[in-house]
Amino acid sequence: MTELLAVRLFVHMVWRPTILAMTRTTPPRWVDLTELFPELAEYAATATRLHPRPGRPTTADSSVGGPLLWPADEPWPVCTDGDGHYVFHLRTPATVRRSREIYAAAQARAAAGGTRYELTNEEQAELPRYDFSEPKDLIDELVPLVPVAQLYRRDIPDFTGPDDADLLQVLWCPLDHPEEGYNPRVRLYWRRSADVTWPLNVAPEPTVVSGAYLPTPCVVHPEQIREYQYSGLLPVDLGARITAWQDEAQGGDHADDEKDAGRSYQYDLSLAPGWKVGGFANWSLTDPHPMNCAECGTAMTLLFTADSSEWHGTGGSWRPMEEPPDVSSNPTDVSIGRGYALYVFRCPESYEHPPATAMQ
Repeated sequence: MTELLAVRLFVHMVWRPTILAMTRTTPPRWVDLTELFPELAEYAATATRLHPRPGRPTTADSSVGGPLLWPADEPWPVCTDGDGHYVFHLRTPATVRRSREIYAAAQARAAAGGTRYELTNEEQAELPRYDFSEPKDLIDELVPLVPVAQLYRRDIPDFTGPDDADLLQVLWCPLDHPEEGYNPRVRLYWRRSADVTWPLNVAPEPTVVSGAYLPTPCVVHPEQIREYQYSGLLPVDLGARITAWQDEAQGGDHADDEKDAGRSYQYDLSLAPGWKVGGFANWSLTDPHPMNCAECGTAMTLLFTADSSEWHGTGGSWRPMEEPPDVSSNPTDVSIGRGYALYVFRCPESYEHPPATAMQ
């Protein structure tokens, strides 16, 4: 074994990222629902909140939007749908990143000086017009998929994958697919990190993207929590009793907003927002509908969630206790629809079967 190869193996098999030691802690829920409703324990599951925050992850890190530990001799996945994509505004990845830098600099100036948020004339001139789009025929080329998440088993309590796999990689096409509900099409890869002895140095990048689907590279701060099933999927009697308890806790139909805050089963006690592994889907946009495997028809389970927001509102009850003031609730810069989440489901019969997605 050459010295260079030995170094590569050490970095990717032994080195452990210290940044995961940083903490993000969900505030404790102020009531134990299973004490009030013991049968609810049958409809509980753990989930791992990823708590992605902008940083400089490496291929040895679990990350959102970071570089992937990808074999140099394995072709990078591409989308070949061409004009089958739905296109609104196309941007180059460089333009998307530069625009984010400009907005972040303006925000930092305003925060540091206690002044009004304002762009300089030079910054405004550098930003593309709202109605500007790169030529649509650029999507006729092969579109390399972009990294969405890389998750090592060692970091994620709710990691799910083949017994011999210790790494899950999530990628998607950074353009809308009508047949996917006008969302990006997701691909999943499970692998053994020890098998990647010669990793790819630089991944190919698409010529154009939808800016909403290009994640800002983020380190993660995994935290395991407990969730409870979406209210509409609970037994009718149990759901009705929870609703009655919630109404009473909120003071009935005439409770004010301050009193209502933090007393909702659906939004404060059962389902955490944000990027997650495991847990339950929040069917807040449509009624719940079956997610069955296209390959074998088996009911699928929730694997992964990409969300437009880590918490809701300025005082959201899911905002981590360590979170600094005046930070964005969308650190990844990913936006699903009009601020929704994209749920990625897997087939429990086979990891080889394709995933399915739902926007909620």
